[in-house]
Amino acid sequence: MTALNESTWNELVTAALLGTERRDPPPLPQAPGEAAARTSAEAADETGGRTSGGATGATGGGVPDKAGRLLDAAAVLAVRRRAGLVPSGAVPEPIALAPEEDVPVVPGPAAARLRRILAGEQIRVLPEWLDAAASRGFRVPAQSLPDLLERGRTDRMLRPPIARAAGRRGVWLALQNTDWAYLVGAGDDPGGGAEVWETGTRNRRVAYLTMLRGSDPARARDLLRGTWTAEPAPDRAAFLATFAHGLSLDDEEFLEAALEDRGKDVRQIASDLLARVPASAYGERMAARARACLVPERRSARGRRQTWIRVEPPRAHDEDMARDGVPFHPSGSFAPRGGGRPVGTRAAWLREILARTPLSTWTDLFGLPPMEIVCLPLGGGPGGSGGSSAQNEWASDARDVHIGWARAALAQRDADWARALLKGGVMVDEPEALADLLSVLPESERDAAAADLIRWVEGQPDLLRVLEHVPGPWTGPLAAAVLAALAASAERPTRRDEHLVTQLCRLADLRLDPSAAPRLDGLAAEPDAAVPRAVPELIATLRFRDEMLKELST
Repeated sequence: MTALNESTWNELVTAALLGTERRDPPPLPQAPGEAAARTSAEAADETGGRTSGGATGATGGGVPDKAGRLLDAAAVLAVRRRAGLVPSGAVPEPIALAPEEDVPVVPGPAAARLRRILAGEQIRVLPEWLDAAASRGFRVPAQSLPDLLERGRTDRMLRPPIARAAGRRGVWLALQNTDWAYLVGAGDDPGGGAEVWETGTRNRRVAYLTMLRGSDPARARDLLRGTWTAEPAPDRAAFLATFAHGLSLDDEEFLEAALEDRGKDVRQIASDLLARVPASAYGERMAARARACLVPERRSARGRRQTWIRVEPPRAHDEDMARDGVPFHPSGSFAPRGGGRPVGTRAAWLREILARTPLSTWTDLFGLPPMEIVCLPLGGGPGGSGGSSAQNEWASDARDVHIGWARAALAQRDADWARALLKGGVMVDEPEALADLLSVLPESERDAAAADLIRWVEGQPDLLRVLEHVPGPWTGPLAAAVLAALAASAERPTRRDEHLVTQLCRLADLRLDPSAAPRLDGLAAEPDAAVPRAVPELIATLRFRDEMLKELST
């Protein structure tokens, strides 16, 4: 831009600030050759009877007023300023071409449904769509990637399924936009090579360490040992959690040292991992504590001798217990659950110790299979002396012991103990802890066991809390039990049952087998039933999911 034009611009700004009544706007300087063109244009305007001004003056004539001239001049000069910018001499770095994809794109109908989902229709099914596409060997269409990546920017829960279904072009796009950089390292593949451990973000380093633990646990352990003291506590905790992959007795020394870490979360993760290492010194320490709490005794009851378990919760807490991950105030102490009485500190210590004790401790001690052990009487027993007080104590002891065993079965992924606790009918007053055990059972047994559990708590407030712990898909006998509970609650006109139906529908819409939709049609079509609006909404979602999965299966 010339100095003359810059000077005129400054005068225009001054006139605008002071007002055209106090300062006349400057005349607009003419560019070379502009004067002749302007004269010709004005002559044509006069001949045609048109005005030459760009803005209509306050007087209504053809000559613009001062304010109009100022605006016209500013408009022209603004264009000149922009047109006069000289580009820098830097040559932009060329962008690498998007890599070739090695998996096919989803079929056309599935791609069209994805666009509908991203536009807001049934948006809650998006994670299922992504997982279903990835599991069937498909990827997201390139046209939908920007909208999908933008969704993941604000919803962290979407990032893992996006990473699985976005394909190579998704990662390529993420590298072009810092807002989408979360995708690099968000999945199982951190992207890049060994340099990720030295230069990557924490998420990418976690992904790299997780991948390495699956193929070479010793190498992953050595890498972490090399940088351990320089890592901040949150990073140490995140990196140590990757030891859940490929965990073995070879990790014991490293984990034992981590029990002395200054970070509380690091110590807790180390103790949780050690509790899962077979034949570890940690397991032996916990087993010694546990055997002092559960002592087998031979007693006579109703004329016959049988084995009882005398329960003696810890009487004190020491530094060794704290080091091994048993906190002085364990989570849940004094907190009533399901309307029961509060859990005392000693009972909470007992639960923590049993949860961290190898389950082989009890089969070795009692010489019985898990199914028979969980049915052994505990404490004074309902048939002992002491009346109702002794029975209450027995029930409390049984609950604490069974919950400790359930937590151990979940942590150690022991299907025999999970099956025994579920089929033995124990701990019915803590159904949520039992629901967690369903994931430990073989897949062929889960639906039937979950259906039995639902029938135990049907009609109780615990039903929803139990189902929250049961992942989808709900099929077979489990789906039948859920539908039966839904129908039974819908037939009762109370406000409590109406609320139960609404909450159950919202929980089932993404977990229930979508092929179950026709079995709900009769419930929604009853003319005299005051069916909550959630029922037809559930049916609509199930039909949408059914069509969605069929499109991805072609």
